[in-house]
Amino acid sequence: MTTATYAPAPGAAPLPRMIAAQAALETKMLLRNGEQLLLTVVIPTLLLVLFSSVDIVDTGKDRSVDFLTPGILALAVMSTAFTGQAIATGFERRYGVLKRLASSPLPRWGLMTAKTVSVLVTEILQIVLLTAIAFALGWSPHGNPLAVLLLLVLGTAAFSGLGLLMAGTLKAEATLAAANLVFLLLLVGGGVIVPMDKYPSGVQDVLGLLPISALSDGLRDVLQHGAGTPWGDLGILGVWAVAGLAAAGAFFRWE
Repeated sequence: MTTATYAPAPGAAPLPRMIAAQAALETKMLLRNGEQLLLTVVIPTLLLVLFSSVDIVDTGKDRSVDFLTPGILALAVMSTAFTGQAIATGFERRYGVLKRLASSPLPRWGLMTAKTVSVLVTEILQIVLLTAIAFALGWSPHGNPLAVLLLLVLGTAAFSGLGLLMAGTLKAEATLAAANLVFLLLLVGGGVIVPMDKYPSGVQDVLGLLPISALSDGLRDVLQHGAGTPWGDLGILGVWAVAGLAAAGAFFRWE
């Protein structure tokens, strides 16, 4: 009796290939979702064009596009890493998708890695699009690109942890409502469009501790004012990233 030979050999694919395939699927699903596309692309683009072209908000002596572009980039990161990821993951959890994926050869940490890669790919597409539009509107950035990259990475980690924490602890409907509400509140109070100095000093101190404020202010300091590495804003984002990811790892429920 001879041993049968199968081609290809049965078994799980290599882990990097599984993560890459899952990340590609996650990215396609995100970009095909109309609501997520609205949050991640349409709204930031419209806000950038509208408030840069029409003198609605007093942004001081500097041109509106120079003030707004860093804040809109921060908003794009939040819309993808927090709002979009929280909503999508929350409904995947509700429909049992996460439970089934957790029983596949892809380990749970591999699934979360794939989701993170998907978020990063989407953010790159957002940043390229928004940067091109900002240049067309006359944007003239300054500062160190490495400082900008560090801010974006830490901002992504902070919002991703908070998004996964929400998706893994609340019901899907509650996640949908809460994520959109937080998005709107942080859009108004996070220094994205309205300068922080328009708020009372006591309110400024509180709002300055939010991750969206740290990200938008840090990007603005570098890109608009040509400042060095904004260690204070990076520290705030680092605390949010560590706390959010740790809490998501501890309390995330797969069912």
